[in-house]
Amino acid sequence: MLFDRILSRLIQRGTLTVRYPDGRILEYRGAAEGPSAGLEVRTKRAAWRLSTNPTLAFGEEYMDGNIAPMGCSLYDVAELMVLNLADGGGHPGEALMEKVRWLRRRFDQLNPASRSRRNVAHHYDLNGRLYALFLDRDRQYSCAYFPTGNETLEEAQLLKKRHIASKLNFDRPELEVLDIGCGWGGMALHLAREHGARVTGITLSTEQLEVARSRAAEAGLSDRVKFELMDYRDWKRPVDRVVSVGMFEHVGIDHYKTFFRTVKGALKEDGVALIHAIGRSDGPGSTNAWISKYIFPGGYSPALSEVLPAVEKSGLWATDIEVLRLHYAHTIAHWRRRFAANRDAIQSLYDERFCRMFEFYLVGSELTFRHWGHMNWQIQLTRKVDTLPLSRDYMLEAERRVAEQPREDA
Repeated sequence: MLFDRILSRLIQRGTLTVRYPDGRILEYRGAAEGPSAGLEVRTKRAAWRLSTNPTLAFGEEYMDGNIAPMGCSLYDVAELMVLNLADGGGHPGEALMEKVRWLRRRFDQLNPASRSRRNVAHHYDLNGRLYALFLDRDRQYSCAYFPTGNETLEEAQLLKKRHIASKLNFDRPELEVLDIGCGWGGMALHLAREHGARVTGITLSTEQLEVARSRAAEAGLSDRVKFELMDYRDWKRPVDRVVSVGMFEHVGIDHYKTFFRTVKGALKEDGVALIHAIGRSDGPGSTNAWISKYIFPGGYSPALSEVLPAVEKSGLWATDIEVLRLHYAHTIAHWRRRFAANRDAIQSLYDERFCRMFEFYLVGSELTFRHWGHMNWQIQLTRKVDTLPLSRDYMLEAERRVAEQPREDA
């Protein structure tokens, strides 16, 4: 059996026990120590698909119930597989499939405004209750900031907003801010509350737009915070600050030059921008086929080596770069636990297949940040070399000033 031969080659670390459709149970034990897990393969077709196109098939067959963890969790099975793939094992045809994805990636990431709007709707225009059931109260759908790793999700997301604000250098009130990809409005509302900023948040999600506007009204901040349904390429007016959190992954590699030219054009001469996004530490790659099909069509997490050339060509200064390593793994671990705790409510919104899809997405994403070289980066940008103080001390001082403030009511 082909799947048997592939697993015999793949499992070099830990132990995988597999129950096949005919009832046979085989154990694959690696020479190196590692975790143990069990997998039930319920159909011959599933075994075949896992043998011929595992990158796409593993998630699809789990969604359809044709494979299932055996005596363990989905996380246990996926972690065992990821650890062994990271050690250099894998499907003999995976290198070829990666080359195909690489050749297609510019087409897959071609995101003109109309396609960008469809891609955003695919994931962000889902039932609003879904996100309320596993995100923090402020609905921050991006990497939180865990200085110690022991923070609650609410604490870490508030610290993320404060960490980003410190890099924007709110040295005076009434600064005007553009929030590109504003989500449900949490960052914009935070900047208005804590820094007296006037913020315009733009999004391509009609669902997020409605919620963000409602939140601004409920908070009594509609005079300071406005939200618009707008593509970033349509913004034409300079402001004091530009912030973008968790949106750059949807820009597409063909559009990086346009994005940073737009950021430059949106900044006044003494303006400051902060871009926060997912990246990869091991150089350029391609988006996982399952993630691209089911979760983030048109999405890609770039290496910094792909981003910085576009920054340089735009004429902007990259005045500070920070890499957040395991912060997103901690964030997604919180989301996974909350999703599991509210699974019945989520299933009532959609169905069992949707729940399996989202579980697979959260598990795979967390493991990617733990074992497969993904991280988050933050790049601070200015038009002029002398816009900011000479050292980073002002960032630390800004975070210290707000450290004793009470937590926000989201």
